[in-house]
Amino acid sequence: MNKETAPRRFGPDFVAEQLRRYGKRPPENRMLSYDLAVLEEYEPWRIWLDEQLDLLPDATAAVFAANLWRDQNFWPDIIELAAGAALRRKGLTVEFERRWANLTPDWTVLDEAGAPVALVEVLTHSPQQGTSARMKAWHALVERLKQIPVPVVLTVAGDASGPLGAPDARTAKKIAQDLRGALLSPLHRSEFRSQGYTFLLQADPRTRQPMRPPGKGTILMPPSNLAGVISAQPVAAGIQKKISKYRALAEEAGVPLIVAVGADKFTGLEVQHFDDLLRGAPTLSVQFNFGDSFIHKPVDIDPFNPPRWTMPPDLAGVLWVNNQFPFISTWRTNPGATTPAPPGLTGQEPSPAM
Repeated sequence: MNKETAPRRFGPDFVAEQLRRYGKRPPENRMLSYDLAVLEEYEPWRIWLDEQLDLLPDATAAVFAANLWRDQNFWPDIIELAAGAALRRKGLTVEFERRWANLTPDWTVLDEAGAPVALVEVLTHSPQQGTSARMKAWHALVERLKQIPVPVVLTVAGDASGPLGAPDARTAKKIAQDLRGALLSPLHRSEFRSQGYTFLLQADPRTRQPMRPPGKGTILMPPSNLAGVISAQPVAAGIQKKISKYRALAEEAGVPLIVAVGADKFTGLEVQHFDDLLRGAPTLSVQFNFGDSFIHKPVDIDPFNPPRWTMPPDLAGVLWVNNQFPFISTWRTNPGATTPAPPGLTGQEPSPAM
């Protein structure tokens, strides 16, 4: 059976299997990519993934398919595949993980004769380790509180010293029991304490009466675990590490070194933040949600001396990969590069039609 007649990896059978295995689980016990794996609106994503894997060797594609949907793999794998797709859209021929002695850069760009003309290593900016586990833990409490038949909105009082720790399953169960008793009590309260947490009843700012959410259950707006300053400085540090690892190989091969960069959607990082760092723009970006009381520890900002990063001469440029389908890329050239990027790579992709 060839690839033209082989069934799709992420077609209807895959969706049915995901629904069978995970559909009856509570949301907090599913992978974060579950909606992308099963919802009809994300069918174009799954078709695109099939197309990208069909371009890889069978054994490599099988490993990708087996690991892709895991929380820790999803965005790094998406960005890695999207970088290859962006290079192909530019008319370039690429080889995935070509072995160079003891190194395997993610993509090697080849000329018409099959000779290497550039090395492309992929960097994915991800949230801090443990973020997804904390998000799921808070979501588990959210689901428990929905069962309380009192339609109000709660938040969690913050701690000025740092972000709140997420409750474990046993603690979440006790909190739900305590809040059920308190909310069903005839006593009118706006603050509820349980298991070391303080929950605050939210009022409508216009009427000063308790908010009435849609539905019949209690709604908790938990800490997002994503609140904080959005900065491209960690990306710059990551690029430096990639350069240190592949500099000698690129020099020996006589080809330019390029780093393709993308960000997990939960980081909030976009190409504009990277551009601000390159320009030394005096800007500060912060992300937070309604339930976030602690945003970030104090940040020292000097508007007259903002952080700035200059691409080192060992780097030909950065290919930024957007994390929104269809993963359009943006090229940022290094005018001071010792070895410039191939001409075909430096053009900009048009934005997708709205």
